[in-house]
Amino acid sequence: MHLSRALVIWCFSLAAVLSSSVVKAEDVHSYARLDQVSTPHLDLVLTVDFEARKLKGHATYTLQRHDDTNQIYLDSSELVIKRTEIRVNDQWLPTKFTLGDIHPSLGQELIVDIGGIADKVRIHYETIPSASGLQWLTPAQTAGKKHPFMFSQSQPIHARSWIPIQDSPALRLTYNATVTTPEGLLAVMSADNSLSEERGGEYHFTMPQPIPPYLIAIAAGDLAVKSISDNVAVFAEQYILDDAAWEFADTPAMIEATEAMYGPYRWDRYDLLILPPSFPFGGMENPRLSFITPTVVSGDRSLINLIAHELAHSWSGNLVTNASWRDLWINEGFTSYVENRIMESLFGKRRAQMELALGYQDLLANIERLEPKDTVLNIDLGTRHPDDVFSQVPYVKGQLFLVYLEEKFGRETFDKFLRKYFDDFAFQSISTAQFKTYLQRELLAKNPDAVSTSKVNEWLHEPGLPADAPKPTSDAFANVEKQMQRWLKGGQLQIEKWTTHEWLHFINNLPLDISAENMARLDRVFNLTEIQNSEIAHAWLKLSIVKKYEPARERLRSYLLTIGRNKLVSPLYRELAKTPDNLKWAREVYEQAKPGYHPLTQTVNEALLYDKN
Repeated sequence: MHLSRALVIWCFSLAAVLSSSVVKAEDVHSYARLDQVSTPHLDLVLTVDFEARKLKGHATYTLQRHDDTNQIYLDSSELVIKRTEIRVNDQWLPTKFTLGDIHPSLGQELIVDIGGIADKVRIHYETIPSASGLQWLTPAQTAGKKHPFMFSQSQPIHARSWIPIQDSPALRLTYNATVTTPEGLLAVMSADNSLSEERGGEYHFTMPQPIPPYLIAIAAGDLAVKSISDNVAVFAEQYILDDAAWEFADTPAMIEATEAMYGPYRWDRYDLLILPPSFPFGGMENPRLSFITPTVVSGDRSLINLIAHELAHSWSGNLVTNASWRDLWINEGFTSYVENRIMESLFGKRRAQMELALGYQDLLANIERLEPKDTVLNIDLGTRHPDDVFSQVPYVKGQLFLVYLEEKFGRETFDKFLRKYFDDFAFQSISTAQFKTYLQRELLAKNPDAVSTSKVNEWLHEPGLPADAPKPTSDAFANVEKQMQRWLKGGQLQIEKWTTHEWLHFINNLPLDISAENMARLDRVFNLTEIQNSEIAHAWLKLSIVKKYEPARERLRSYLLTIGRNKLVSPLYRELAKTPDNLKWAREVYEQAKPGYHPLTQTVNEALLYDKN
């Protein structure tokens, strides 16, 4: 492990303009020594080999030297390094490379000799079929059943499994890429994607804004495209294209609402790629092309807060980035806050408050389950894999910290602070320590009686929630609870105007001693076992496990076999693992589902289902 103490920050105006800025951040999850040599630009040439389930090609980096070192240190994970070269006086010369020992979380250190005057380094390599940051789907695993599909998931440190790279969010780089696929398939990246219907097999990409490595993304498959507006389009398999374009029609309005609050959208286009159901997350904020799970295409636009979340990352996360994975809350807490403000702006306080309250309930459940040290915002990970910090803590506790500041300083003052924050740190990566210094100077010192430094430290460095933390509630949920009590006594539910959020609150708060008769009555009247809304189905199936409601068992099997989103499947496996009979059944289902799960989904759920001892 090495300190990443200095790097070049690429600032963007109409094009990327080179300038330098010192970032002090300890990134124990990268072998990169950014204070010696950094890589502000990448040229990537890749061939997508579906038959071998590999990416093959080379990565060329522009070198930015900060001292007189003769080596560059990069991250790799199970990559096959073929050879390395350096450019000296416009000539490419072979050079030596070495690979370090394999670390279970970090992969391998890749050290390349670059001499004293080389201005570029090139690494020829290929991936392996089980690369943690790629998923390869057979034609049978896609909706169209005719063509294969491949997509990446680089966050947090999986970019190194498909590109040899300085895989630290403290680095920012621009990139160009040329990607070759079988003819008829479309490649897309987190870059400027063409809306052309041509599928010739060779595609060229440019990302002119500097991004951290985990935001480099790629996908290839039988994709079609449909525009929503001048700067928003949907890429998807044909079966879901029209439905997704309808579902996400409010995206341009979301962009306008966010710009009004927090300044201009600086990434030109904002397109959406609808992935197969095996995608392990709800969404991934890859700039210019967010990757989205099909499980939010509900047919009623009730789950589009996920789009608001991924869009919000265009300000919080992509524009201003956590400098290390200890600082994940800087990405996700700010984004969850901005997401909720977008939803309030477009759909009103009632809906935004329901979503905030549901998030708070999830956070409380996480805090109860997690070890106290893992409920700290500025978490001490050591060399544990940063995937371990992806709980509701950085998302919702981080969001509540900002809600707390808004309440103490007033929305108008806090909005001005946030807008200035996004401007002042645009296209930079910052640490929690840097944020605290900025907060003190720009907000606390100007309003000395509002919030103390000790209170800020409590939020950032202590486990759990402060005693005076906001406790979001919803009037709509209070009405749901009244109806629930009436229904439990034999009354009827008045659900004509119930939203997904109200259904989730209802199911999640049903008493655990609910009778089998009431479970059957609820299912008979509202057909919850067969409901197609994936979020409501998840809540109902989880309850059915707890209550041993056997009529839902086959739907539970089907659900686990067809959805790979971790948020939806891992709580079900966790619940099933609590009893021997259910654990045996869950393992049988998992082994059947495993080939269609992303490697990240496999890792999470095997930890739940199989004794590591």
